Amino acid sequence: MNNTLTMTYETLNYAVDDAIATITLNRPERMNALTKVMETELRSAIETAGRDDTVRAIILTGAGRAFCAGMDMDELEVLPPEDIRAEQWMRAYDMNRRADFQTRYSYFPAAPKPIISAINGAAAGLGLIMTLYSDFRLAADKAIFATAFAQRGLIAEHGIAWILPRIVGHAHATDLLLTSRKIDAEEALNLGLVHRVVPADSLLAAARQLAHRLGTDVSPRSVRIMKQQLWEAPFQTLGEAISHANTEMVMSLQSEDFKEGIAHFIERRPACFSGH
Repeated sequence: MNNTLTMTYETLNYAVDDAIATITLNRPERMNALTKVMETELRSAIETAGRDDTVRAIILTGAGRAFCAGMDMDELEVLPPEDIRAEQWMRAYDMNRRADFQTRYSYFPAAPKPIISAINGAAAGLGLIMTLYSDFRLAADKAIFATAFAQRGLIAEHGIAWILPRIVGHAHATDLLLTSRKIDAEEALNLGLVHRVVPADSLLAAARQLAHRLGTDVSPRSVRIMKQQLWEAPFQTLGEAISHANTEMVMSLQSEDFKEGIAHFIERRPACFSGH
């Protein structure tokens, strides 16, 4: 799994190394603020990683001192209201994906690989939303978080009113959304907003260590199915969740990764999962 690949984009860097796709938002002079071009390129990069059989985990981070400071103010200032629901941001309906995960920013959960946000600096507005739709959030000790919408005369955008309370609880979500106050990495950890806080110079190494574990120590097939289960669960009753799990369990018992999971344990050797 030592495949190495780089792809050229205008606003981000994309590289695959050792089964890990690293996507770096690359507008450091603008604190990696989102533009329409970056939005389009980011979705393309994540979908490319999702289709790549050599990729087992995705890391999303930012160049320079910010992760993503939200929408670029120059574009936000002239954003036409109709752009929010413009057809260009929607994909053709995919019967294999829940409709909820086909919108402008909520497509991260539909990616078949785990997404790790390595939050190297400020994550505000849409930048924060991207981290919330990720599966893991690792923060540098210098990271700062803010919803920011109320300070711009906006509302809780793109499903953040749905996802944020599920991560930090209703009371904390109310606080963060209505006050728009900034919080540091330590408070974000205490609120459960992030999984871990690490020194800034160790952030990417920590993210790669997690990505490597997801790609080698555990079954990529199991990770793919469990990610789907976790994101589907809020829409299901307990009975539906159990029924879905039972169906998936039957298929997992017939999978190559199940056979390898038993074999490497009995033989007391490192696992060699195929992802099938």
